[in-house]
Amino acid sequence: MVEILNYINGKFEQAVSGKTIDNINPSNGEVYSTIPASHTQDVENAYQAAHAAFPIWSKMPKQKRSQIMLAIAQGVKDNLAELAHAEAKDNGKPVSLATAVDIPRAASNMEFFATAILHDQQHAYEMDGAAINYTQRKPLGVVGCISPWNLPLYLFTWKIAPALASGNCVIAKPSEMTPMTAYLFAKICKEAGLPDGVLNIVHGLGGEVGQAIVEHPHIPAISFT
Repeated sequence: MVEILNYINGKFEQAVSGKTIDNINPSNGEVYSTIPASHTQDVENAYQAAHAAFPIWSKMPKQKRSQIMLAIAQGVKDNLAELAHAEAKDNGKPVSLATAVDIPRAASNMEFFATAILHDQQHAYEMDGAAINYTQRKPLGVVGCISPWNLPLYLFTWKIAPALASGNCVIAKPSEMTPMTAYLFAKICKEAGLPDGVLNIVHGLGGEVGQAIVEHPHIPAISFT
C-alpha cells in the first residue's frame, strides 16, 4: 500500500485531519494507495508557503527559472518508465499510451514554457506623439491549478508550467482519482532544485480542496479543467 502525501513548502506530509481517501486501481477495483483527505487548513498552509516563496521566485532571473524547469523536464524523462506505469495503474490506460503520449508530453510542457520565457518581449506604441503605451508582464502571485483525471500528468504540467515560468507560485490539486503521478512529480521537482513553497500539491476532494482554492480571497487566478 502506497501512502501518497501532500507536498507543501518542500515537505511531504499528511492532511491536517490525519484522514485519508482510498485510491482505487480501475482495472481491478482494488485499493492500492491512499491520499490525504485535505481541507481548508491544508490549502491555507499551502497558500502561506507559496506567498512566502513568491518574492524569491518572481524576482529570480528568467534564465535561472528556465534552468530549474528544464531540470524538472529532464527528471520526467529520466523517470519515464516509472511514471508511465504509475499513470497506467492509476488511470487504467495502456502503459504503451502513457509511455508514448502522456509522460513525454508532460516533459515537453515544462520545456516549452521554460524556453518561451527567454524570448518574452515588451511592446511600446506611440500615440500620435502625445504618449507612449507599453505592456508590462508581471506575475500575479499565488495561483491555483486544478487538473482532471483523463490526462493526469499531461494536463497537470500544462497548467503548472506557464504559471511557474511566469514567476507565479502555485497551489495545485490533481484529481483524487488519479493522484499518483502528481505525487511522483513533486519528488522530481524537489530533486531538480525547485525552491520550497513555489509549487504546493494538495490532494483531496473537489468539494473540499478545490472549493477552498477557488474561494481563497488572495488567489487571483485559477486554471481548471
